Amino acid sequence: MAFVSRVFRRASTFYCQKRFETTVASLTKDEILILLRPPFTNWSNAIREAEKVVGYPTSFMNLRCLLSDEFANLALYLRKLVGSNHLVMQTAKNVLYGDSKNLQPWGLIILLLSKSVKIRSTQTKMIEEQQRQLAELTEMMRTGHLIHRGIVNVPFAKRSKNTESAIFGNKIAILLGDYLLVTANAMLAGLKNADVLYIVSTALRDLSEAEFFGDRDEQNMPLPGKPKICKDESITFDTTSIEVDDVLGKPRKEWTARTVFNGVSLLGRGCQSAMILGKQNRETQSNAYNFGCHVGLAWQAATELQVLQSDNKDRFCLASAPVLFALEENPELYKIIDQAKNDVKDVDYEDLKFNILKTDAVDKTKMLYDDHSKRATAYIQNIARNDTVDMIKKLINTF
Repeated sequence: MAFVSRVFRRASTFYCQKRFETTVASLTKDEILILLRPPFTNWSNAIREAEKVVGYPTSFMNLRCLLSDEFANLALYLRKLVGSNHLVMQTAKNVLYGDSKNLQPWGLIILLLSKSVKIRSTQTKMIEEQQRQLAELTEMMRTGHLIHRGIVNVPFAKRSKNTESAIFGNKIAILLGDYLLVTANAMLAGLKNADVLYIVSTALRDLSEAEFFGDRDEQNMPLPGKPKICKDESITFDTTSIEVDDVLGKPRKEWTARTVFNGVSLLGRGCQSAMILGKQNRETQSNAYNFGCHVGLAWQAATELQVLQSDNKDRFCLASAPVLFALEENPELYKIIDQAKNDVKDVDYEDLKFNILKTDAVDKTKMLYDDHSKRATAYIQNIARNDTVDMIKKLINTF
């Protein structure tokens, strides 16, 4: 553990000013992760209770895998960006500090689901270890994707000394994201299960396609589709059958498709793969996939509600559910967005937020959350009924 102490000493300005030399050397990796957790809240209390059920501190599983010399070197370079506004810094803070709005412990959900069913094999310990690795690599893939999305587009013609920090930040974002994804893929191959390898790979394909879904500004930030007057029907989670032109402009369809491609399918496939490793039947595997997707969608809806209803003046995603529902009710709002197609920063977010709150968009988003949380609960009850399932339901209700 000596190198861990060196990492914390070198990167002390990034984490905090407290020194760890006197205690870190005698701590286990799990104990170090516990020290790094955010302050107690209702949400973090629920997380801690869930971690007691699985017997494993999962909220920062990716850090456990990143305590290595390679990551130590990257952390030193990342430290040079402290004080800058580069997107990769915000992503790193959310991952390391566990911002309550962004903390989505997918690994914990996968492990709780794994624990809720009886493993149909005599090799229980080996399968439990595989499910743990699956949970870790799923979180690492999600984190690597988020870090890659922190890359800032700096056109060659606009590069100067003022953009050097942005270009340097992009290099770090690429290296960090690649390191996470390569490590996660190595762990995936280590499971030696062709079905799991194929299923998780389809989710990675979805993540890539998400970056080309619909219109984007110069920084590749999503722009909502132009509202269409038509019946807004439900959508399946089969990403191979989703047609972009068929969903854009239809609030519920567009939001669901964007969210599923943008990471929810990864959670669903992780849950499905956990059941495959646990030797469960196909019906249970299908229920697990649908459960994971509905949990992810409920999570996203709750997060977007928090952002819109907060008092701060931060920017929010223009393709979020409240915005899409508001555009459906008042298509004239699209003019505000249409004028800022080159850069979403040009949108008057305060004015847009004011107009959104005048519609029934918030109520519709709440209904969206309620619908997906109820469906997630129904699917998990089809899989099992025990104390672990009750813990999963409690987590869903704490969103």
